[in-house]
Amino acid sequence: MSKKKILVADDEIHIVHVVAMKLRNNGFDVITAENGAESLKLACSEKPDVIVTDFQMPAMTGLEMIEELRGRDDMGDVPVIMLTARGFAIEDEQMQRLKIFKCVSKPFSPKELLAN
Repeated sequence: MSKKKILVADDEIHIVHVVAMKLRNNGFDVITAENGAESLKLACSEKPDVIVTDFQMPAMTGLEMIEELRGRDDMGDVPVIMLTARGFAIEDEQMQRLKIFKCVSKPFSPKELLAN
């Protein structure tokens, strides 16, 4: 059985490192990106099983990246966990339309991601 592949995208590099390390230590194959445009390109080429993305990133937001992916036949149903700054909410309607599995507020514990 192959490892599940997870794409982690965040412009705060320390968050990417901590989350990627925690996921790798729990048996996942992890690919990382530092902005929305890079994460879109990686998602299309690598076909991850799950995407963990920050909402606010340069070049393209996490939300814009997910909107692009949802328009593709091959990436329309990939589960997404959105990382958001405290106090920044995504509308329920938007979460449902874009099939965002869960929003996790920063700061968060990497264990919180594993629980999902």
